Amino acid sequence: MTGPLDISMLPEHAEVGKGGRLAIAGVDVLALCEEHGTPLFIYDEQHIRNRCREAVAAFGGDVAYASKAFFCSEMARVVHAEGMRIDVSTGGELYVALRAGVAPDRLVLHGNNKSDAELSMALKAGVGRIVVDSFDEMDRLDRLCSACSARPAVLVRVTPGVEAHTHEYVMTGQDDSKFGFGLASGAAEEAVSRLEGAQAGPRLVGVHVHIGSQIFALDSYARAIEAIAPFFSTLGVEELCIGGGLGVGYVEGEPTPTFAAWAAVVRAAAADAGIPPEVSLSAEPGRAIVAAAAITCYSVGTVKDLPGIRTYVSVDGGMSDNPRPVLYGSGYEAFLPREAGAFRPRTVTVVGKHCESGDLVVRDAAVPEDLVVGDVLATPVTGAYGHSMASNYNKVPRPAVVWVRDGAARVVVRRETFEDLVGRDL
Repeated sequence: MTGPLDISMLPEHAEVGKGGRLAIAGVDVLALCEEHGTPLFIYDEQHIRNRCREAVAAFGGDVAYASKAFFCSEMARVVHAEGMRIDVSTGGELYVALRAGVAPDRLVLHGNNKSDAELSMALKAGVGRIVVDSFDEMDRLDRLCSACSARPAVLVRVTPGVEAHTHEYVMTGQDDSKFGFGLASGAAEEAVSRLEGAQAGPRLVGVHVHIGSQIFALDSYARAIEAIAPFFSTLGVEELCIGGGLGVGYVEGEPTPTFAAWAAVVRAAAADAGIPPEVSLSAEPGRAIVAAAAITCYSVGTVKDLPGIRTYVSVDGGMSDNPRPVLYGSGYEAFLPREAGAFRPRTVTVVGKHCESGDLVVRDAAVPEDLVVGDVLATPVTGAYGHSMASNYNKVPRPAVVWVRDGAARVVVRRETFEDLVGRDL
């Protein structure tokens, strides 16, 4: 790759101005880096809002944002305001959503090992749906509901035995999975029988299926519906959630399916399988809402050329703010915001500052020939599973998150300080 970065990989309201400088939503990227420092996550707020609206238009008001992709108080408020439910999977995510003012009945609680404390918190708040994942969890719910006379609406999570074409670490629909009740083993049927036979406690309202993440082949969802339909059709419930996992292109040439195309495949498969049209078909996108809405900006600190081997470009972040390349071998593009439309004939390996040889950001990054120490280097499509999976490895403070919209910028998550790093030490 030697050409300029494909502008379609940048947030929706990105523009390359005079001299090649990048602006997002009318705000100069280099000026933001100068003011807030690097590493820095820069999000296009209207991009997020537009994707939320597309998801609601495609699936209806029961579609939920998977908050594990990226979550903070402002993200919760915006997603809620745009008409989406929010999928939370821990007490921490639930706390953030409630603190942000999200209506409890618009929350869906997930998780394969929900604690008594998390379930109690959900019951007390009155969350709209709980996705039941195990018999042990059913025992806990029965006990807790009995103590407070609650009857929460629940969906049973079923593993349909469908293997999506994605990385093995993010496959969840196969029989060998830590999630849900197996369809082939009869566990799903047993779980439903137990819920249907209960006179008190959880109320079964639907079925939940999730087959994995980073799925580009939409027929994978059709196969999941085909597998689950005979079981679902016997239950008489009116909610079927197909989960999330819609793929997002991280490097040039990777397609990004639309919400409309995804919903069309799901609805057609449901109709073909005989699922009644009155059944609420919903989904839980996360990555597809927020990934392409952001870029991460770094400062180049070292350029180390190993003749005949490779050139290492070291930046001031790395696996602590984006662990995906280390975890999954994920690829990214790289470019310089000072000349965002420049050709990129030089191949380098962008690495982080951590004490790990595997601390990669981009293994084979195409960059302009004139990249030097002190440059701001950016990676696009980092809005999901960057900040949300960030760590303090090597005691590196986590970056700030800045949102831009209509020519204005605001910090929605401040940068951590060294004092933050010792704030819990005794």
